[in-house]
Amino acid sequence: MSNLSKNPNYSGSQGLSLIRNSKSSRHLFELLMTGIASACLVITLIPLFAVLYYVVVKGAARLNLDLFTQLPPVAGQTTGGIASAILGTIQVVTIATIIAVPVGVLAAIFLSEFGGNGQVVRWIRFITNVLSGVPSIIAGVFAYSLIVLKMGTFSVVAGAIALSVLMLPTIIRTTDEALQIVPQEIRWASVGVGASNYQTALQVVLPAALPAILTGVTLAIARAAGETAPLLFTVVYTNNWPKGPLSPTLPSLAYLVYEFARGFDKVLQEFAWAGSLVLVALVLLTSVIARFATRQKQF
Repeated sequence: MSNLSKNPNYSGSQGLSLIRNSKSSRHLFELLMTGIASACLVITLIPLFAVLYYVVVKGAARLNLDLFTQLPPVAGQTTGGIASAILGTIQVVTIATIIAVPVGVLAAIFLSEFGGNGQVVRWIRFITNVLSGVPSIIAGVFAYSLIVLKMGTFSVVAGAIALSVLMLPTIIRTTDEALQIVPQEIRWASVGVGASNYQTALQVVLPAALPAILTGVTLAIARAAGETAPLLFTVVYTNNWPKGPLSPTLPSLAYLVYEFARGFDKVLQEFAWAGSLVLVALVLLTSVIARFATRQKQF
């Protein structure tokens, strides 16, 4: 028998009890904070589901095969689609991704693997964090001043460069963090068998962090696909099919929603809602791809 049971002041459940006192101040405070946290969660989710519900209800009216195969209508027409805008969005975002991903990944490799903890690396990380919060219209003005005015014409490439500026901070930050998560022992093992620092970074560390890097890339793509302001300064909107990268005209979903939603034609407003629904679906698709790519994490 334990010494506790031998104590004359101990009597089973009347001794040390694990039952909480429901009237204690600590328990009441816990209930209060749990209620506040739950209320904040509900308040946060209400706008999200409200926006999704509204977009689905408004956009479903035009959700048919013609929406994905025909050109956008003009004022007075009752039929059409947004096929050219979808292709234009894919075109400009693809070019922006080709520009931003190599630059962002290589910059993150330098920060994580070769930069050390010097002042330059700290300043680069600080500037990257600042750029992640810069309004998208600033990127449009930057591309307009640097490319459009210099070339003397609008172009799809100018729009892609503006979008790549918005994508870079996300790619750099997520790739940098992903590389830092890789255990240091893997780098030591690679160097121990004779690999150089560049071989270790590119052939060992980078593949190990690839799932998290893909997450950052898909998030950056999702942001670029939904931006309108950079395209206002760099390309001319058109309802026609997209042309080459140097074309001054470009149809895009975000631009289509902006143009159609501000008009007074009810049919065009319906197509604006349909474009919003497709745009949300594309963002959701990229998020699903990111989750699918990162479902098996190595570290």
